[in-house]
Formats: sequence, structure tokens, C-alpha cells
Amino acid sequence: MAVRRVRPPLDPELAAGLAAVQAQGIPINFRPENLQDARRIGRERLISDRELRERGIDFEELRVPGHAGGEISLLICRPAGLSKVAAAVYYIHGGGMVMAGNRVGIESMLDWAIEFGLVVVSVEYRVAPEYPDPIPVEDCYAGLVWTADHAEELGIAASHMLVAGISAGGGLAAATALMARDRQGPALMGQILGCPMLDDREITPSSTMLDQDSPWDRGSNDTGWNALLGARRGGPDVSAYAAPARSADFAGLPSAFIEVGSVDTFRDESVDYASRIWQAGGAAELNVWPGGFHGFDGVVPQAALSQMARWVRTDWLRRLLAARQ
Repeated sequence: MAVRRVRPPLDPELAAGLAAVQAQGIPINFRPENLQDARRIGRERLISDRELRERGIDFEELRVPGHAGGEISLLICRPAGLSKVAAAVYYIHGGGMVMAGNRVGIESMLDWAIEFGLVVVSVEYRVAPEYPDPIPVEDCYAGLVWTADHAEELGIAASHMLVAGISAGGGLAAATALMARDRQGPALMGQILGCPMLDDREITPSSTMLDQDSPWDRGSNDTGWNALLGARRGGPDVSAYAAPARSADFAGLPSAFIEVGSVDTFRDESVDYASRIWQAGGAAELNVWPGGFHGFDGVVPQAALSQMARWVRTDWLRRLLAARQ
């Protein structure tokens, strides 16, 4: 008999905020048939050049080599007037492996740039289904290597780079850290994995507990993984660079900050990922936010839980940077 998956309750303040978003007709899930509409709506909500300048950010967009002769875009952001060589956050945006845009969800990275005097490098990798695995993760790694190789001209301290991502970007950030270790690439000082998309196999309780009334339900998860992996999804021929939960080796990874909500499809795989880093002797901080849905602090930023999550995340980065001075 099939086991019924029961989801934990949503935080009341987050539930009210989510209902308000849904009342505006903003999609919280997608399927193959509405992917193009979701992409269009996403593009309409990206931060503009004007808004970047109003935040006190100088920026430039560079075209650099991607995977196998392709080309990708890097958005380089720094606080206006920053002249010193600075630490850098290499940011990988979310979007379920199928949504493009190096301005997606970048706002919190820009807050860090201003607070800590950082450079933010946001990669626009090619996405599925038009560009399936391994193109997205290889693009992300190619952009990281290019950034490290050109650190001096970008005003970046190559020894003070970390990778960060949210949702699909969190999974790609984890995979990029694995690649950097395995290929003796850039030495990352940390990885920030926000509600990361790590496991294509749908084998955890949380991966099957959500329906369409919750953001990033199992149907959305199916859409993203199927677009990335096709018929290989769930089978034996999926690399740990496509689905980092499949890794058999968690030793030697950079210090990790991992966070997820208790009402998130990715809850259990996030907890397992942190546990396996600890079991390999690594450093990881794990936060499971009670009543938090997928991406809650971006959807309902004014909620008390959202504010706490942002504070804890920023404090971890503050401590990481202080330890490397």
C-alpha cells in the first residue's frame, strides 16, 4: 500500500503572503505546456539597469566561453566606487534548470556586495530542454574558471571566491563545487546552497508530498528534471555533476551553508546532503526553517521568518569572510 505523504503546516504569515501572490495570478508551479509563459513572466520581473544603478551598483556584462564551444554571459556587479581587490560571490540563478537569466534572484547578492564590499559574478548558463545535461553545469563551471583566470583584471581576490545558488542554482552550485574539487580547479572558500535541487530520483518523503497549491510541487520537479535528463532521469547513468546527491565522495568540499524550508520538495535531500558532508569530516551549517515553502524569503520578504533566514545567511557569510582575513 502506498504511503501517504503529509506535509507540515505552513507558517501562518507565509501562508497569507503566498495566498496574496496566487491571487495576483503569478504562477507558483509550471509544467511543459506553460513553460514559455513562465519564462515570459520571469523576464518581466528581472531587475533593470536603472534599478541596479539606484542600488549603488556598477555593472558590466561580458560574453565568455562556455561548454564545448558555446558562449555564456557573466554579469559583473560591484559597489559603485569599489577600488580594492575584493572577495567574490559566483552566483548561479535558480529556475528549475529551465529558466534563463543572470539577473534572476540577484537582489540578495547585491545586498551582500554593498554590505561587505564584494564583487558578484552572476552566470547566465544555457538551460534545458534546449540545452540538456551536461551543458548547464559545464557552463557554470566554465564561467567559474574564466572568472578565476581573469580575477586580477576583475578586481577579485582569487583566493576569496565562493559559489552561491538558489533552487536549481543551489544544485548547480553544489555540482560546481564538486567539479572544482575533482578537476583541481578554483579553490572555493565556501558554498551557499539555498533550497538546492540535488536529487533526480524522487526517493525522499518530501519529494512527493506537495501538490499544486505549494510552490515547486512534484509536478514542477518532474518538469525540471525531465527537461534536464530526459530518459536517463532516475536511472544508473546520471552523473553526480547533474544530481549532486548521487555523489559518493563528500570529502574535501568547501565549507557549506545549506538552508531549506520544512514545506519544501527539497527538504530531505538538503538535510541528507549536509549530513554526508559532516560524515566526510567537512564543515556545513544546516537550517531547516519551520513552515517555510520553497523560496519563501523571496516571495514574502517582509515575513518574520524570511527576515530571520536572511539574517542567519548573512551572518554565516560574515563569519566566513572574517575567518579568511
